[in-house]
Amino acid sequence: MAFFFVIWQYFTTFASNMGTLYIVPTPVGNMEDMTMRAVRTLKEADLVLAEDTRTSGILLKHFEIQNRLMSHHKFNEHGTSAGIVERLKAGQDIALVSDAGTPGISDPGFFLVREAAKAGVNVTCLPGPTAFVPALVMSGLPCDRFTFEGFLPQKKGRQTRLGLLANEQRTMVFYESPYRLLKTLQQFADVFGTERQGCVCREISKVHEEAVRGSLAELVEHFKVTEPRGEIVIIVAGQQ
Repeated sequence: MAFFFVIWQYFTTFASNMGTLYIVPTPVGNMEDMTMRAVRTLKEADLVLAEDTRTSGILLKHFEIQNRLMSHHKFNEHGTSAGIVERLKAGQDIALVSDAGTPGISDPGFFLVREAAKAGVNVTCLPGPTAFVPALVMSGLPCDRFTFEGFLPQKKGRQTRLGLLANEQRTMVFYESPYRLLKTLQQFADVFGTERQGCVCREISKVHEEAVRGSLAELVEHFKVTEPRGEIVIIVAGQQ
């Protein structure tokens, strides 16, 4: 019995000496959306991981945060995550930010979180900004049940994914580039039907925030004559 108590005490002490990985959401537009807790966490962390250190450097300067930034993005995360986990195991507290919004939501973050959790490191995600929740709520479409699809595959697998969603009854949420918006809306009209209701939200939380609502056919016609700009969220009603 004493032996097992010693082992339990050892692992408890080991775990308590580990650092914490903080997932920190950052504004998608308006800087006032930054929470006080997020600012404090970025100030107190031993290291801040950034998708783009230039973009995050502007954010940190705005809030007078003086901390070390390290690049961590989708092109290097498989190579850097092991070293980051070792830092966490050694007791460092590390904060992860993406360019905007919540890391892991169509942004880097999942792989590091998974590796840290597998290693027994404490992982906590602060509540905060993300683009699709405001877009979903302001769309006027049912938001009690929805599916977040993020970015569709650009080529391979795109039609297959759309085919699987053809009979989806929940409201669907997509991210899209303004350069591909019209093509995507036309594909949605082909698959879901021209009368299916939708909403295109752009520039969430920014000066030129806009929500355009209507049938998919109406949205196609609108963006044929109105050039889409900014970050885009598309909300599509489920099949009734």
